Amino acid sequence: MLRRDVTVTLRDGRSLEVAAFGDPQHPTLVLHHGSPGSHLLSEALAERAVARGYFLITSSRAGYGKSSRLLGRRVADVVSDTQDLLDALGRDQYLTIGWSGGGPHALACAALDPGRCRGAWSIAGVVPIDVDFDWTAGMGPENLAEFALAVEGGPAHEAHARESGRDFETATAENIVEIFGGLLSAVDVAALTSEESRAQLAASCRHGFAEGYFGFYDDDRAFFSPWGFSPAEITVPTQIWYGDEDLMVPPTHGQWLVATIPGATEVHRPLEGHISVLTGFQDDLFDSLDEVWASS
Repeated sequence: MLRRDVTVTLRDGRSLEVAAFGDPQHPTLVLHHGSPGSHLLSEALAERAVARGYFLITSSRAGYGKSSRLLGRRVADVVSDTQDLLDALGRDQYLTIGWSGGGPHALACAALDPGRCRGAWSIAGVVPIDVDFDWTAGMGPENLAEFALAVEGGPAHEAHARESGRDFETATAENIVEIFGGLLSAVDVAALTSEESRAQLAASCRHGFAEGYFGFYDDDRAFFSPWGFSPAEITVPTQIWYGDEDLMVPPTHGQWLVATIPGATEVHRPLEGHISVLTGFQDDLFDSLDEVWASS
């Protein structure tokens, strides 16, 4: 499988580590990884993406892996970073997928870059914090503790992010399920049965902390601050995927996004969780990508 790893210099001088897979003559697909994570998440989708005729691009978000930190980063800031990496690789229009913490970043591209972004998929992604919504209802205990600190901000929240980094720095196929603990429902644990799936998730998380905990910390700060756009502003085709067995991002988030984004397509899988809603349905995902690319 053809893979290209590059470092892109952004318009403000920061650097972004980028991986690209496949034939550059094919349509462009941009993947936004979860929180925590890194560009190594692409390994989970790359083979299927290339086989289905896409040129897959992903990067470690600012502060993760080897990508430079952006102080005060907002969710909306991912759009200029995405535009810069596409320009560096000679790409124009694209589709974008965001899983988990990547979901809001895919929606940012849909809202703020409609001239190039032809469609967006938010898979198990959260809603903005500044809306009338019970954000943490139904989440597992680790998220409840983390997000209580994130709302308050300050040294205690940063100390928590630092401590989480120490855990994820040691992530392996053998301990990644234990690290996530009560955030994994039974169906998500089952989705990580194979050593390969656990190793891919562990590697993405572990590399995300290669230069410290700031990517993870800055994600929380971005999620718990105004995003810089409203999902209601989105005009391009958008799909919202969610499962009822998700303890990281409960189904109410998906329901709110479907109700808020004009014309959004709902993909509701009642028996699935945070991980299984993506890993178990990759052919369905690429069928939907094909349909939107052909019609938009």
